[in-house]
Order: sequence, then structure tokens, then C-alpha cells
Amino acid sequence: MKRVAIFGSGGQLGVELKAVFAARNYEVCGFERAMVDITDAAQVESTLAQIDPALVVNAAAYNQVDVAEKEPQAALNINGLAVRNLAIACRQTDAKLVHFSTDYVFDGMAGRAYTEHDETRPLGAYAVSKLAGELYARAYSDNTLVIRTSGVYGPGGLSTARGNFVEMMLRLAAKGSPIKVVEDHVASPTFAPALAERTAQLIEHNASGIFHLGGGSPISWFDWAVKIFKAANVNPPVKPTNEREFRTAARRPKYSALSNAKSEALGIAPMPSLDHAIRLYMEARAKKLTAE
Repeated sequence: MKRVAIFGSGGQLGVELKAVFAARNYEVCGFERAMVDITDAAQVESTLAQIDPALVVNAAAYNQVDVAEKEPQAALNINGLAVRNLAIACRQTDAKLVHFSTDYVFDGMAGRAYTEHDETRPLGAYAVSKLAGELYARAYSDNTLVIRTSGVYGPGGLSTARGNFVEMMLRLAAKGSPIKVVEDHVASPTFAPALAERTAQLIEHNASGIFHLGGGSPISWFDWAVKIFKAANVNPPVKPTNEREFRTAARRPKYSALSNAKSEALGIAPMPSLDHAIRLYMEARAKKLTAE
């Protein structure tokens, strides 16, 4: 039986990765932040030496984009240097490393969905730390797989501290006060269960290098919020705003949608449509809330 170590296993992507690999008959070893500090090289090395996995998947990340501007070192430690620790330990145990990165490595000025061949140009501390992680992940092995994704949301976000964009919108809707969402920033929101499934497919194809797995459809955050409210059958007062009116500490790419053409050319299933994915999300969410 193949063994996989999943770091960040308690997050909304991590829980889906655990389910997907268990369904494929892997022995799954999940590690949450409290169990292993990936910024500690010795801890990472001894953990991987003990379990000797064939595959190491890193879904752990520091993703507080605005806070990172005040604490760039914290972002770099988790998103960059910790990935180096994993990469070195994988090299020692001959394990394949799979690492998740972000659309934020781009500056968003291309005005179209980004491919793996496009030049990176991060705009802030968080984005720089994620690009550093990509470089470290690939610096120690030619077999490493780096997957860039965008705006991940999954039912696991219901029970994680940070939540996700869908949960944030539904929380605001429940308050009944007016909601403003930027309409001049475009991404490809990505359904975590679909991302986990296609990650496993890439691994089965023995893919290495950089691949994009975004939600499949470029959409503005405002239009995405409207879809969410429609799927949840709520009708809060929502208005579009823009970057000029809604300033944030960090600069963000204006158009950071990702093209999945490279993965699809390899035979990986296209992502579900946004409408289908948000419907699946709402169904899974309702089940989870009923169970609680």
C-alpha cells in the first residue's frame, strides 16, 4: 500500500486530499499545524524518516495576504523556508513532493487567464513568499509537482478558523447590512473537492513541474458573490465597488484567472462549472450543518 503524508490536513483542501487519497487506497498520514511544525527542519526530517512516504503533499500555507505586509518574515517562514524543509526531507527519503501555490505569483496585468509559461511578478509579501515556495519546492528534485490554484473554497471552510469567501459572504448576508464587493478584480474560484481529485489525477499521470488547476471560469469577485447568494437563496443588498474605493494593505493582481489547458491536454478532467460547483458546495454545507 502506498503511503502519503499530507501537511495542512485540517484545512479545507487538506480534508479533501485525505478523502481522495483514502479512496485510492493510499495509507494516509495527515499532519495538522499542532502536530508538526514545518518551519522546524529537524521535525520535518524525523517525521518523514519515520513514516517513509512515497508521496508528500503540502497544503499548509500562510494566507493572510494583508497581514503579511506587517509580518513578511512569518509569511516567508511558512510559505517559503518550510517548503525548503519539506523538499530537502523528500530528497533524503526519495519521496515525490506535491506543493500548492497561487495565482498571486502573477501581477494580473495580462488581461487574460495565465498559463504556466507566463512570467511571474508577485505584488506583495504574501505573493513573494509563495513564489519563494515554488522555487524551493523545485530546487531539490526534478520530480516535484507544483500546482497553482485560485480562491479555494470547500465545505471544510465551515469548520476552519479562516473560513473562505463563500462563508464570509453568507455571514455578511445573515447580518442584513449592505455588502460591497470589488468588481474590478477577476480570479478563478476553485472548488476544493474538484481540486483534490484532479491533483490525484496529475500524480497518477506522474506529472512534474508547474501545473495550473483553477476553477475553470474567470469571474469578478462581485459576480461570484451574486452567484453565491443565488445558490443560497438569499437576497442581501449587494453593491459593486472597486480597488480605488476599497483599499487594502496588500496589492492584489487585478486579473489572476488561471488557464487549465496544460492539465486538460494531459487528460485531466475539466473543472466543474461555477454554477455546478457552488450547488455541490451548498449541498455538502447543508449536510454538514445537519450533522452538527
